[in-house]
Amino acid sequence: MSINLNGLQETIGIQFNNDTLLRQALVHDSFLHENPDFELPSNERLEFLGDALLDFIVGEYLYEQHPEMNEGKLTRLRAALINASTLARFARSIDLGQHIYLSHGEDDPGGRGRVGLLSDAFEALVAAIYLDAGLEATRDFLIALVEPEAGRIVESGLEGDPKGRLQEWTQREQGAMPEYRAVKEQGPVHAKEFTVEVLVSGEVYGRGQGRSKQVAEEEAAKEALEEIERRQA
Repeated sequence: MSINLNGLQETIGIQFNNDTLLRQALVHDSFLHENPDFELPSNERLEFLGDALLDFIVGEYLYEQHPEMNEGKLTRLRAALINASTLARFARSIDLGQHIYLSHGEDDPGGRGRVGLLSDAFEALVAAIYLDAGLEATRDFLIALVEPEAGRIVESGLEGDPKGRLQEWTQREQGAMPEYRAVKEQGPVHAKEFTVEVLVSGEVYGRGQGRSKQVAEEEAAKEALEEIERRQA
């Protein structure tokens, strides 16, 4: 499998000194099941480090940028910024899915767009940048993505409980409860990913994905709130 590392580096604006780190960040464990002699391990250890870096860098950024927020609001906003759905959007914005070493079984139609796969690879990429170029380069890369998303979330109030907010709106405006409907379940047993739609008065307002039905419902509710905001604009 050929991966265009130069294209990815050009997209993210970072030239790696050690491109082995970048390649490792792109190795999904399913690829190794089909290619046991591949020279690199999976990206799972990098995911672990990337998760910690996201917590710290985004937390530090929000602390500095929002002195008016208390701990609870900062925590909710950070969670909205570094959940799997948001990280997957960041990954899509740099076309990360097309660069991942993936097994034939996982690489089915739509497989490279799965939220879990993309968010994990994005975390691994963050760690690879840190190990290769240091904290400042990692911070610059992340904040360029986080800053506009944080502004949008704060402006729309989406850092609160999305399911609760959607229920309040539907009861007030429609006199009904939102209906959540599971539409897809995919992935291996140990890494299931669920897709859920939320309907308001029989109309689909949002769709979400997650590693549990609860997370998928929250993402669907969040998308529904964004749809309501667009309709009211």
